[in-house]
Amino acid sequence: METKLTISALILEYFQQHPKRPLQHGEVVDWVEEQYLQAYGKKPRDTWRGIRQLHQQGKLIKVDKGLYMYDPDHIANPILEEFTPDQKQAILERDGYRCVVCGLGEADGVDLQIDHIRPKDKGGLATLENGQTLCTKHNLLKKNYGQTETGKRLFINFYRIAVDEDDEEMIQFFTEVLQVYDKHSVDTHIEWKPVTR
Repeated sequence: METKLTISALILEYFQQHPKRPLQHGEVVDWVEEQYLQAYGKKPRDTWRGIRQLHQQGKLIKVDKGLYMYDPDHIANPILEEFTPDQKQAILERDGYRCVVCGLGEADGVDLQIDHIRPKDKGGLATLENGQTLCTKHNLLKKNYGQTETGKRLFINFYRIAVDEDDEEMIQFFTEVLQVYDKHSVDTHIEWKPVTR
């Protein structure tokens, strides 16, 4: 192969070979891994993340969860709104210069970032209502897992702490919160079980 293959280029190549056909991420990942392995003798990393990034760039259309499509007739130029410096300052002031998840701020040695509650690539606007202050850790968690997934993981962690501290009131509270996730089948791939004592 004459030119260096990137994971993104391989992903796009496969989608372009199957225009206007919704593709499950599994078959794309399998093909990309095979091509990359032939070229470099090792498997690529984060192929699935590459698919999501191409969607965020407007090069792929998300049809359903885990299902994407390339349409050469579709021109997608998403307008990804950024917060202005004044908006960032207003959000920081409103949130008390602290992460809305963990409550830590710059005085605690953490960097703060202004986050779109509804992500930019899903139509989230740069408005005060759609902004929140997050520390770097929780901003990365949200980006990697999504808002509801991050929340569930935090509630599971809080639940375990309550169990360790034998705090009956908080155990009951976090159990009920997590049962709401189960009731609505939200993020069922993140498993949790009540502790039997």
